[in-house]
Amino acid sequence: MKRIALITLSLLLVLNLYASIKLPSILGNNMVLQQSTSVNLWGCGTPRKNIKVKTSWGKQTYRTKSNQEGKWILQVSTPKAGGPYKIEISDGDLLTIQDVLIGEVWICSGQSNMEMPMHGFYGQPVEGTLEDIADAKLFPNIRMFTVKPEPKSEEQEDCNGNWQKSNPISVRDFSAIAYMFGKNLNKCLGIPIGLITPNCGGTPIESWMSIEAIKETPDINYERSLTHINDWKSTFPACLYNGMIAPITNYTSKGFIWYQGETNQNNYTDYDKLMASMVKLWRQKWGNSDMPFYYVQLAPFTFDGVNSIKLPLTIEAQYKALRLIPNSAIASTTDLGHPTAIHPPYKKQIGLRLASLALLHTYHTEAPLRDAPVIDNVVYVENKAILSFKNVPYYTPSAVGSFNYYTGEVRGFELAGEDRKFYLAKAIHITNQNKIEVTCDKISHPVAVRYAFRNFSNANVMTTEGQPLAPFRTDNWDNSF
Repeated sequence: MKRIALITLSLLLVLNLYASIKLPSILGNNMVLQQSTSVNLWGCGTPRKNIKVKTSWGKQTYRTKSNQEGKWILQVSTPKAGGPYKIEISDGDLLTIQDVLIGEVWICSGQSNMEMPMHGFYGQPVEGTLEDIADAKLFPNIRMFTVKPEPKSEEQEDCNGNWQKSNPISVRDFSAIAYMFGKNLNKCLGIPIGLITPNCGGTPIESWMSIEAIKETPDINYERSLTHINDWKSTFPACLYNGMIAPITNYTSKGFIWYQGETNQNNYTDYDKLMASMVKLWRQKWGNSDMPFYYVQLAPFTFDGVNSIKLPLTIEAQYKALRLIPNSAIASTTDLGHPTAIHPPYKKQIGLRLASLALLHTYHTEAPLRDAPVIDNVVYVENKAILSFKNVPYYTPSAVGSFNYYTGEVRGFELAGEDRKFYLAKAIHITNQNKIEVTCDKISHPVAVRYAFRNFSNANVMTTEGQPLAPFRTDNWDNSF
């Protein structure tokens, strides 16, 4: 009898495990669903079983049927932002998801500078976040999901993680840039914000793409990409896409923010095209060819030497990517580097600048900052280079966004003549215009000008709002120093 009882109990346990609806970890209590659209819900359980889904925000019952493997997926309509709500899913057994908010959902991905938590890394603090951690409970409508790093050789259907509410314990360990991005959106839009962050330090962009996407990227050296990525022993092509991106592509989202590129300095000539290919892949997988993609200019750092130009060449590739990726924008960080910290502490500023991009270009509402200024044109007049810029309003005495005239010496410019040798140059703002005049006593006939075009420099041109001028060069002399 005892043996029969044990066998019966074992069978009941097996049947119960087999019959129960199982949801991926990305679907769970405390989650945020994208507002005013149709969102995916999916899971697995008993094969060929009728599935019913009811939401507390609507009267409709949604129905589907699991396939021969027990998998199912359906879409439910979401209202405008609000909550909390609950979702009931049943195949005969009832599963309830509690405390569901409706709002805006963003994917926040990249390498270690996106990974860096609010409390910082060991010996590397994040500046000014103590108050944000302390008052985290004041923002209960910010919800966070961290995808744990798991490189995989094959595409996965699930990942490790769980949704967390904003509180001091959860926030201190969450991505600082992602949280500050979400906090600024929450404050400006006044609606729930869901933040999903798959990030992993020291990883090249090729690990965040499928093999097919790498191969299909036009005008790149595929063998160089494979050689480059194979130098990184902890990653391999597509491994993070397989383990961290593929499991969340069903999760209906608004857009992406991205901070990565330090690891791709050795193949910077391919970086703009690889980024465009990655964004195309992600948009295809999320089923939205126009999802916003906002990313961070790499911050100044010494890397292989203060005077090397490998980092600004990679930054140049980031700006070139803007022409290849529709509905994209970049947050400038020319002023936010640190000579001895590859993970600079100024994550609050980056989060604000990314949120401003989203507020401007996605939500079309008032934003704390405009886009950062970039070079527009250069004219050479005798011994002078006269520069004009985009994203800086024409000068008026009260112009918002005009260049800051109170920074003292204007630094960060270099000039070169026909010999292609660059020298530090003197720069001044032209009175009553948003133009800069650059000269150098050593050069009588300049033919090229550069700004902040070293791994680390003291460049300091800012708008009155606090937006830094992006690094640039007017030449194409990659081997000139």
